[in-house]
Amino acid sequence: MEMFKLNLCAFLLLFVGQYKTFALQDVTADLFGPENYGTVAAFGDFNSDKQTDIFIIRGQSELVIFLADSKLPYFKPKVKQQFPRDTVLTSVVPGDYDGDSQMDVLLTAQINSKPETAVFIFWGNNQTIDMGDWLKLNKTFTDQPLVMDFNGDMIPDIFGLTSGGLPNAEVCYLTNRVAEWQIALSSPITMQIPHSNAFIDLNKDFTADLFLTTKGPSFETWISKDGNFTRAEVMPAKPPANLVGQSSFVDFDGDGYQDHLLPVCLDDKCQRSAIYLAKSGSKEWVPVLSDFQRRETVWSFMPGTTSQPLALHLGDYNLDGFPDALVVLRNTSGSGQQAFLLENVPCNNASCHSVGRMFHIHWDQSDLGAIQNAVMATFFDIYEDGILDMLVLSQPTGKNDLIIHALKNNFESDAYFVKVMVLSGLCSNDCPKDVKPFGVNQPGPYVMYTTVDSNGYLKNASAGQLSQSAHFSLQLPYTVLGLGRSANFLDHLYVGIPREPGETDIRKQEWTAIIPNSQLIVIPFPHNKPRSWSAKLYLTPSNSVLLTAIALIGVCVFILVIIGILHWQEKKADDREKRQEAHRFHFDAM
Repeated sequence: MEMFKLNLCAFLLLFVGQYKTFALQDVTADLFGPENYGTVAAFGDFNSDKQTDIFIIRGQSELVIFLADSKLPYFKPKVKQQFPRDTVLTSVVPGDYDGDSQMDVLLTAQINSKPETAVFIFWGNNQTIDMGDWLKLNKTFTDQPLVMDFNGDMIPDIFGLTSGGLPNAEVCYLTNRVAEWQIALSSPITMQIPHSNAFIDLNKDFTADLFLTTKGPSFETWISKDGNFTRAEVMPAKPPANLVGQSSFVDFDGDGYQDHLLPVCLDDKCQRSAIYLAKSGSKEWVPVLSDFQRRETVWSFMPGTTSQPLALHLGDYNLDGFPDALVVLRNTSGSGQQAFLLENVPCNNASCHSVGRMFHIHWDQSDLGAIQNAVMATFFDIYEDGILDMLVLSQPTGKNDLIIHALKNNFESDAYFVKVMVLSGLCSNDCPKDVKPFGVNQPGPYVMYTTVDSNGYLKNASAGQLSQSAHFSLQLPYTVLGLGRSANFLDHLYVGIPREPGETDIRKQEWTAIIPNSQLIVIPFPHNKPRSWSAKLYLTPSNSVLLTAIALIGVCVFILVIIGILHWQEKKADDREKRQEAHRFHFDAM
């Protein structure tokens, strides 16, 4: 008996140790085979099969689209477009730019080493790119533009500061595939390069606003009032340091409002780093991560460049309802750099008390640490199961193209989530040419849920869909909102979309009793009648569902066995009583 206990303890320790060691599993070969090189530039459902595809830049001048497949390798390079050698591709932004509910591909590039950014759009045609039908915008930008829905017609527009003109931001509408330009804002701006402009709801009215990074650096917020953008100071205009990275927007503390996250370097050489947070309506910056020391070693951010700025890539890896981050740090006492996971945890010091949450660095994540010379890391749902996995890009010595590493996330695999994708709503079941309107990558929708956790407390979270598009923001075309281990139905799920200029009614719809571990595809058709919007629900079973089903079946079988035993005993008693009745002497018959 004692030997059995010892063996059991050893087995449990071995199991726990293995679970901790293999929390992230390298699945690069399963995903890409020998094709795991290039720069991951964007995500989108290119062929409308409800599976997210990957857009990759190779050799600076080649676009390759890896389509998701059900057979190994799970991502195959199906579409390729080669540009001249003097064209350096800088970003890829998939979207439906002509309103035909088919995915087009926008590319930004620098030509002949000029600093101006040129924009090319390849039009989608029956789930492919028409290589012979493309448009080059007749104006160039000073930096990569922001793709947003400026006029609320659910067709992406192109916003930015054009080259050689007045310091007025312009927006380009693509009406009938013809570029139409318009002054965007009521006052001139001077854009920071690289910028981190965003199209995101900043005041929780379910209508996307405009956030701009201007020179200084400083920040401007333009609130959408009746579909028009009006300058208003919603968040602090000045950053907490001079050397800043890319701004990001997430519901960091789960109050339904989008918070402004900003990674900064506290000195000119970026030896000391920090991450600050600003809340909507507040004028103060709160540090949510300032301790970058591991034992005797101090780590810090990479200062970043114009082509690859310092940025956080955000996602809820453990589905607890609070967004986490992936970031690349460098060893200040050496030359090594690697990707780290920053977990969103409860605040444990006075500096972040007003927020209640902070970042904690996972120093001992050996799977990430094994990838040397990492330059970028982001979240991606590899298996379309609602669990956010990781893609890490590393720079091999002596080679130009980056190496892509795919890590499957085994953390909290039984936690609950809801995955929401909002389509353009330009058509519903009557799309032209019978196309499926899934591959549209719509910027601007806002999603929020409210529910009650297992302890009876109100829980909510919110997210914007595709709020940023420039400088490898690598945002997913859907939102994954974690629910923790609470298996309750979502009490309310709200979805809002941008409004047209002059429209005062908020375009928002509510759904109730949403099943956890499900994907909701929202079709806002028609745009101005939210009550007519439709939602398609797709369930994603997890281990919890399987265990629940097994437990339910076990209980039913147990009850049936008890019923059978009781029925058998009752039948035996009846037979015994009948035999006694047959052998009884009837005195009344004498």
